[in-house]
Amino acid sequence: MTEEPHNLSLYTIGHSTHPIEQFIQLLARHRIEAIADVRSSPFSRFNPQYNRDALFRSLKENGIYYVYLGEELGARRTESACYVGNKVSYSLIAQTDSFRRGIERLKEGARKMRVAIMCAEKDPITCHRTILVAREAKPDFQTIAHILYDGSLESQEHAEDRLLTAYRAKDADLFQPREQRLAEAYRLRSEEIAYEEKLQSAAS
Repeated sequence: MTEEPHNLSLYTIGHSTHPIEQFIQLLARHRIEAIADVRSSPFSRFNPQYNRDALFRSLKENGIYYVYLGEELGARRTESACYVGNKVSYSLIAQTDSFRRGIERLKEGARKMRVAIMCAEKDPITCHRTILVAREAKPDFQTIAHILYDGSLESQEHAEDRLLTAYRAKDADLFQPREQRLAEAYRLRSEEIAYEEKLQSAAS
């Protein structure tokens, strides 16, 4: 029997510099059955064990499904409408049809198995998997949990608390409602980590 939408759970994980064996152990610890790769470029220069083909083989050998959702949920976009100037806007990405399709695919998968979205960053709040994907997916999932580097779990709510703390000094008014302050913290973090195209010089 499949889960009702309001009972859906979603996990996230950053592969960081983990040896592949340790990464698999983290997934097994939390009984993850499928990885949704949300990297725009599913390759790692310094950690080739996370190149798409190598990762697919390692996961398959351990009975874990792999699906690539970088085109739908990635942070480096091909659509010009997702850019303000030469910088990606997370709010514009979230409005695209492809992004919404990606969220629907996550929901569909989570009704059948335990799914974790995967990107590269070690800390969830420095990665678009949290600042963009988990934020936008939150209304559709009862639980969102981040698998941390040491294997412990952090809730989306706790990650948001850390995000608020990171920008507390920049808050104009600490008496503003939490959701208003949180929206500003999300905006500031997304501006810090969003992909920015390098402009070619006039001489090039």
